[in-house]
Amino acid sequence: MSSMSTRPASGAAPTFVLVHGSGTSSFMWASVQRELALLGHRSFAVDLPGHGLDAQYPVAYQAPQDLPAWAEEPSTLAGVTLRDNVEVVLDVVRRVAEYGPVVLVGASLGGVTISGVGNAAPDLVDRLVYISAWSCVELANPVEYMRAPEFGASLLPALAALNVGDPARLGAGRANYRTADPALLAGLKAATMADVSDERFRAFLNILQPDESIAVMTADARVQAGTWGTIARSYIRLTGDRSLPIAMQDRLIAEADALTPGNPYDVHTLDTTHAGFVFRAAEVAAVLDGLSSA
Repeated sequence: MSSMSTRPASGAAPTFVLVHGSGTSSFMWASVQRELALLGHRSFAVDLPGHGLDAQYPVAYQAPQDLPAWAEEPSTLAGVTLRDNVEVVLDVVRRVAEYGPVVLVGASLGGVTISGVGNAAPDLVDRLVYISAWSCVELANPVEYMRAPEFGASLLPALAALNVGDPARLGAGRANYRTADPALLAGLKAATMADVSDERFRAFLNILQPDESIAVMTADARVQAGTWGTIARSYIRLTGDRSLPIAMQDRLIAEADALTPGNPYDVHTLDTTHAGFVFRAAEVAAVLDGLSSA
């Protein structure tokens, strides 16, 4: 199944496989998928293990919330690894590759998963696309990069009060996206989606899930020149991003280009925020549409 000889001719239409980031699911891609469909493209939005309809929403997370009880609730994501995520996406990629080229797209933390797929099966992926996403080269994982000066402009560290429970004990980071604290809501909006209305921001919050695996965020996610580095790749920079700052996005691009100078990123730029791109879906789809014929 991993041999290119089993695949259709390269002139076939591509399928876009979309991989979500931390705390979200396939639902986040709905607006982009609609626009891709209007342009005549197939797409498949993946739910990583323990996400989407398999997400954990304990009674203590509902309203009224019981934060002390929720802080003790074991996380179903505690045992989920980066390898688990990669295997789920690999299965999808193998299946859709039977119909033509595969363009694998990752947002935010989803970048480490698509990198893992590129490392494992470069013959099955025709292009990798990172939307303000982590592609680790010199450092092992996003947590290590978060200690670098390029991450200094991120507004995420100031939102520690959103966290519930002990991540080391839970095996997961747990964020209270159903908080009613106006200061925390304003801070989260500034970090993730400052360029949309409060109403749209709250609508997006309500498709998020609170837990994300610590093992995924801390695994060795470095790309490999001999496999990942052979795949055509694109990066969509988001200049208004205050979660993964533009300086860090540019560092990730530069490190990868230095690793494989003969195969650099094809770079595109949108003036939007970390999650705000879902409300600029027509522009995102237009970029992807252009890449489909590259």
